[in-house]
Amino acid sequence: MISVKDLNFAYSRGNYVLKNISIEIDSRSTAIIGQNGAGKTTFVKILKGLLAPTSGTVTINGQDVTKTTVAKLAKTIGLVFQNPNDQIFKKSVLEEVMFGPVNIRMAADDAKKASLNALEIVGLANQTDTNPQDLTLSDKKLLCIASILAMNTSIIILDEPTIAQDWTGKEKIKDIIKRLKAEGKLVMTIIHDMDFVAECFERVVVFSEGEMLLDGDAADVFANEDVLRRAHVEPPHVQQLARRVGIREACMNEREFINAYEAFKGCKR
Repeated sequence: MISVKDLNFAYSRGNYVLKNISIEIDSRSTAIIGQNGAGKTTFVKILKGLLAPTSGTVTINGQDVTKTTVAKLAKTIGLVFQNPNDQIFKKSVLEEVMFGPVNIRMAADDAKKASLNALEIVGLANQTDTNPQDLTLSDKKLLCIASILAMNTSIIILDEPTIAQDWTGKEKIKDIIKRLKAEGKLVMTIIHDMDFVAECFERVVVFSEGEMLLDGDAADVFANEDVLRRAHVEPPHVQQLARRVGIREACMNEREFINAYEAFKGCKR
């Protein structure tokens, strides 16, 4: 769905934030991880068309992003910003969600129907007339997710989706991601929450200082402790626990840990 070849980007002459990035992104849910300043946000802004590559090419579904407009790309790729206050500007929750669908030329009735459905999915259906600024930070984030869901894009990028979310909020976002994956959509995230990545994402790409260090299945990436250390990223807590008790195989969730631990105990007997 997304092809990136020899991508370089600099905000100022010679000061490269991204260096020689080449990657093919398919329909697998994909997390881009790395410390602050690794180039993750810059990378997704280029995918969205908000920034133009200094050199190299980026194509989405065969379309060169430098040869189209942000407005046209909005029909294909939706980005939920890290800070919802950077995205929200309407006077009511429903108006906020409808803004995107209307601006990609969806008929008004269809836009409203899609927006109400999106608000139902994120749990804000009873807040349609509320001023978005009166919502909690957690609900503002869910509102921004609803705004993208209503546009029905084939690609959804979530920037730090778990920020300000309690357990309930995280579970709701997990369910949304599962729903999108079941619909055949590409879900991407840039995130620091490795436990969330292990539970929700199939593929992990590691960035460090503007370079792509590793790309692979989540279990394989989190098993590569040398690369994670270089990128200043810690593995998921369940993986760390597995290492401490002597389990060498990758454990992405509690069930995998329990199974591995039972096998491990059996081998020691």
